[in-house]
Amino acid sequence: MIKWITGLLLLATSSLAMAGIQIVATTSSMGMLARTVGGEAVEVSVLAPPDRDAHFLQARPSMMAALRRADLLLVVGAELEVGWLPAALQGAGNPGINPGQSGYFEAAAQVGLIDAGGPADRSLGDVHPAGNPHVTLDPQRMVIIAKALAGRLGVLDPANAADYSARARAFAEQIEERLPVWRKQVAAAPGVLLYHKDGNYLMQALAVPILGYVEAIPGIPPTARQLKGLIDSLQGQRGIVLQANYQPERGARFVARELGWPHRALAIEPPLDAEVDAWLALIDSWVAAIASVQP
Repeated sequence: MIKWITGLLLLATSSLAMAGIQIVATTSSMGMLARTVGGEAVEVSVLAPPDRDAHFLQARPSMMAALRRADLLLVVGAELEVGWLPAALQGAGNPGINPGQSGYFEAAAQVGLIDAGGPADRSLGDVHPAGNPHVTLDPQRMVIIAKALAGRLGVLDPANAADYSARARAFAEQIEERLPVWRKQVAAAPGVLLYHKDGNYLMQALAVPILGYVEAIPGIPPTARQLKGLIDSLQGQRGIVLQANYQPERGARFVARELGWPHRALAIEPPLDAEVDAWLALIDSWVAAIASVQP
């Protein structure tokens, strides 16, 4: 009986490896990481369009269909997807990818988070008591996440475990090579004014000062009074206003115009089918924007 069960488990693992691990990623940056670490042994689909705010999606039948077929669900976590992913999971009826199961992988749980421990009070805006979820713009944390993902894939597909680990190491080497270059490019930058706290991890990794936020309350458009107070506090300084390309531009442009600063609307997610080069180019675009302003 034991030999028969063992044989079934080996057969199941072998069939999974031959078919390719079906990975569903909530965002395109998570999809990029799955392709980078998984290589040809995985098939990846992405739920959130890269030009939409992943906080504010709705569970759709297409999401549920993808989740129903998944062997592994790769999420950003820290409640980034809390508004829609639980409903999509419930509709999918695939218990193996629910939180706490081996088919569920949360990127934010693999790394330390900044801004953790705040109040769980939605009246205060788009708050995340577990910490800031926007880890996917942080090259250093993405390396840690990649290595943890390689370990999880190795559990699901032991035959390819060494390959997953090698791919994660190769990704780490790319970051180790580029990070000093990025830091040198922005070394003289006077700082940035962000729309939302989605760029915090990258600014920390690059040692770039954050001069403030267009949103006084996360997730809530700023009032005219809040914008005036922000402008008054930054008069006479140098910097650049940066925001995600899906965020409203009116307030950010107004602040930039009043301060005489440049303004850029940048992607925070790579294209839907991105490989690692597209994600690195995304970081390059942020670095170039920051470096464009000199003291």
